[in-house]
Amino acid sequence: MAGDFEYEWSQLVARAWADPAFKAKLLADPAAVLKENSLTPPPGVQLKVVENTDKVIHLVLPTKPSSQELSEAELQQVAGGHCRGCGGCRGGEGRERCRCERCRE
Repeated sequence: MAGDFEYEWSQLVARAWADPAFKAKLLADPAAVLKENSLTPPPGVQLKVVENTDKVIHLVLPTKPSSQELSEAELQQVAGGHCRGCGGCRGGEGRERCRCERCRE
């Protein structure tokens, strides 16, 4: 279950913060560490754990959903809604008072 994974992952993160040897192992072989902690990744999936620092922040680009999953309009909503700067429409609500060109189309 996704919620269980998130909780268990947060426990591993806390342990990595407290234990430098565990952190090194998690960075070097995340699949083994997950498996040792009863978190089995899906077969055939490569895992990579990276660490943010005060000078480097990693941004994750999620896998694009198939076209059957989301329409173009739904993809726009996920990507930030209609508004591209003024914030007036809040992703569709209140478009009539929004000041951006895209919302007035």
